[in-house]
Amino acid sequence: MNQNPANWPPELDATIAAPSFHKLLFENEHVRVLDTRVEPGQIVPLHTHPWPIMHYIFAWNDFIRRDENGDVLVDTKAMGVSAEPGTATWSAPMGPHTLENVGDGPIHVLVVELKSASQA
Repeated sequence: MNQNPANWPPELDATIAAPSFHKLLFENEHVRVLDTRVEPGQIVPLHTHPWPIMHYIFAWNDFIRRDENGDVLVDTKAMGVSAEPGTATWSAPMGPHTLENVGDGPIHVLVVELKSASQA
C-alpha cells in the first residue's frame, strides 16, 4: 500500500478500524490523543496512524507488528527491543498494520498524534 498518509483509506484510521483498542481522549485541529490498550494474546485489527506520533509507555510487553500483507515489520522479542514504563518514543506516521501482544501482560500506551506543526 502507498506510504503516503493522504492515500490511506479513512476507514483504516485507528479510531474507526480498531476503536476497542484506541480510546479517543482529546482531539482538535493540532493534536489527537489516544489511550491504547492491548491485552495479552489480543490482535489489533488492521489500522493506520496518519500523523507523527509520540508514544508514552505506561505498560510494555512484547508485540509483533505486521503490515497489510501479514509480513512482520517489528518483532520486539526477536529484536530484543523493550521500553520501561515512563518512556516516551517518537514515530513517523504508521501505515496499515496490525499489532499482536505476544507478551504475558498488557500493553498500555498514550498516543499523541501531531496533526499540525502550528502552535495552539
